[in-house]
Amino acid sequence: MLGPLVVGAFACEATAIPAVVAAGARDSKQLTPSRREEVYRRLESLGERRWISLPPRTIDRYVARGRLNQLELEAFAELVRAVRPDVAYVDACDPNEERFGQRLATLAGGTVRVVSRHRADRDLPIVGAASVVAKVRRDAELAELRTLVDEPLGTGYPSDPTTRDCVLRHAADGRRVPPWMRRSWETVQRVKRSRPARTLEAFAP
Repeated sequence: MLGPLVVGAFACEATAIPAVVAAGARDSKQLTPSRREEVYRRLESLGERRWISLPPRTIDRYVARGRLNQLELEAFAELVRAVRPDVAYVDACDPNEERFGQRLATLAGGTVRVVSRHRADRDLPIVGAASVVAKVRRDAELAELRTLVDEPLGTGYPSDPTTRDCVLRHAADGRRVPPWMRRSWETVQRVKRSRPARTLEAFAP
């Protein structure tokens, strides 16, 4: 609900994959924050770490048109074009993984072989490494945001009570939500829709 959407990539020689596995690369959700940081540092010497940070205003613009998958597809393609791998392994952001792979290959220039799978971050160490890059960079940006706004934000995810409390503080009274909040997210919209009606008495001293 809070902060940017970060898309991560990790590129290395095929011969480095055993070292990537030994470094502990796997789905970032299976790692503690300290372990993710450790894996992220180890990856630096094994290949190339890249990421794209998409701010809430960009997310909201795409969500308003029902094109969140398109936004992620474009970010994937930008990373693939930057790295120019022989093969790109990706976690499909589409119910149809084959369609996502075909669209990505076309958008990336048509010269890269794309292997698109659901749960690739769980099943393929190279994609797990990319998920570590994305999560560590997002956590770093959220830490900067906490310092900037000087208030508790939590993790930024709907499951976090601190994050939900933050959304309630900013959205439940009907005020314009701050630019670092994803106003298009359904969980934020639910808070805005459920805010209590204010009466004249509410403005009495």
